[in-house]
Amino acid sequence: MATEFWHNPRCSKSRAAKAALDEAGVDYTERRYLDRPPTAGELDAVLAQAGLEPWEAARLAEPVARELNLKDLEHDRAKWIAVMVEHPVLIQRPIVATDGRALVARDPESVRAALDRALDSE
Repeated sequence: MATEFWHNPRCSKSRAAKAALDEAGVDYTERRYLDRPPTAGELDAVLAQAGLEPWEAARLAEPVARELNLKDLEHDRAKWIAVMVEHPVLIQRPIVATDGRALVARDPESVRAALDRALDSE
């Protein structure tokens, strides 16, 4: 199954995860999600694969999150997904999706887990 890597190349954690994927020789499709935001269906699917609710995968420290008062938004999955699709900077990064599962790969342990999944699926 194909591996998809959602990231922002300006983010150091995204760059580190990309370097790890490249070093391991993982074949993946790169998605710069700020340039090509996901649809609501795509984001919903990736979050489901990661076992996350949108409010668990949102970047609440972003200025737009504060402007929108996201911390006070009710926990309605569809509303959160709509806001995150409209403002993709709110999506936590990087995300590695492979073999029907996804991980937010922000730390070395989750990058290693994502690599293991990606390599197992090749």
